[in-house]
Amino acid sequence: MKPAPFEYHAPTEVAEAVRLLASYGDEGRALAGGQSLVPLLNLRLARPKAIIDLNRIESLAYHRLEGDVLVVGALCRQRDLERDPAVLARCAAIADALPLIGHLGIRNRGTVVGSLAHADPAAEWPLLAMLFDAELVAEGSGGRRSIRAADFFKGAFSTALDPGEILVEARFQLPPEGAGTAFVEVARRHGDFALGAAGAVVAGDDVRLALGGFDSVPLRVAPDPEAAPSAVNPVDDIHAPAAYRRRLAGALARRALELAKERAR
Repeated sequence: MKPAPFEYHAPTEVAEAVRLLASYGDEGRALAGGQSLVPLLNLRLARPKAIIDLNRIESLAYHRLEGDVLVVGALCRQRDLERDPAVLARCAAIADALPLIGHLGIRNRGTVVGSLAHADPAAEWPLLAMLFDAELVAEGSGGRRSIRAADFFKGAFSTALDPGEILVEARFQLPPEGAGTAFVEVARRHGDFALGAAGAVVAGDDVRLALGGFDSVPLRVAPDPEAAPSAVNPVDDIHAPAAYRRRLAGALARRALELAKERAR
């Protein structure tokens, strides 16, 4: 299928993109990597009046490590992180997760921040944002504001972004050097969205566990594999029954915590 007709804009500055989005309100959509939005357009599940293409805003194409913070701009491709040995060495959980995201062509084009803004509950980056207490930076006509990951995800494909706002940056608060981190998931095939995923951090007394793909949003839960099945609320669907996903939550929680503990040692 082909998308419904829409107006196309390609601003070169964030302020221009914000102005355009504000002028269209709910009828405008921002495009970065397009790996989620373009299929929705083609299937006509999304019919915006206008597309605001961010790809000419060169100031958003960056990532860097600032001490224990990984800073990612809105046009940083997932492949950019996958090819950065400093990032992979600094955080094993991110190194675990990146090869699991779609396929190489998707990671070449898809963006980290775009995945967060899309807010698919089965995607890897929302879970990592919860695990690492990410701060998400939005810019709109009222200026910039930071939103905690715990407050950002409101439901499946629903976020705290206001109409006219663009998610311009994500700041992942990585654990200190020497901490153990891990990310594991189960999917029907490599590259498919996960039936369930778990991320863990072990840094002395700081032990964290996050689960994704089981609820409408990623969850931070008690770091106890025995409690994980009761901490999630999956539903039956065409991919797996809820009872299976509850058992899977416990199994993945155990694997992630054990791997993170092993790496911490």
